[in-house]
Amino acid sequence: MSQAGELLVPQELYMKAGVVFGTQICTKYMRRFVYKILPDGYYMLDTKMIDERLRIAARFLARFDPEKIVVTSVRLYGQKPARMMCERVGCKAVTGRIVPGIFTNPNVEYYLEPDVVLVTDPRTDEQAIIEASKIGIPVVAFAHTDNKVKNIDLVIPGNNKGRRSLALLYWILTREILRERGVLGPNEDLDISYEDFMASKIRRW
Repeated sequence: MSQAGELLVPQELYMKAGVVFGTQICTKYMRRFVYKILPDGYYMLDTKMIDERLRIAARFLARFDPEKIVVTSVRLYGQKPARMMCERVGCKAVTGRIVPGIFTNPNVEYYLEPDVVLVTDPRTDEQAIIEASKIGIPVVAFAHTDNKVKNIDLVIPGNNKGRRSLALLYWILTREILRERGVLGPNEDLDISYEDFMASKIRRW
């Protein structure tokens, strides 16, 4: 793993937020991002590779007109971070159920014509990925160890299930896109913390 000074945020923060912790399942493609397997069988992602992919994704997304970037999240813990990112970057957040035809059927009420799509979870946001692939637009995705990555052009490895992890991933990506665009200085942070991106904890009765 990289030294903390070389990372976008300290390594301890990646750990504290749970970004590096995978599941007990790892798909073939995601094995390249694994640092080690814990004694209980859980896969741990490589901090350096997460960090590198966040940088690459930020540079890539910063090239697009923000109004032509769509960010999707069916997963509850990803919905607030997705909206927070779009408020600052200027992109369009699609949270909750993804209406079939949203990218492919102009007659759908919520029809959109993005140039690129960022998805929170390839499994829950599969509809967005299928439609983006049909019209030939690139897909960037946060992917956990158990995710399949068919039709995804750029994978950002990371825990896409936890609320702290998703908040930190989206916060970093937002900051880096704004830095790439020159909206923020090279060492300037957002005016809010990653915890402000965090969704409320789901209560189970």
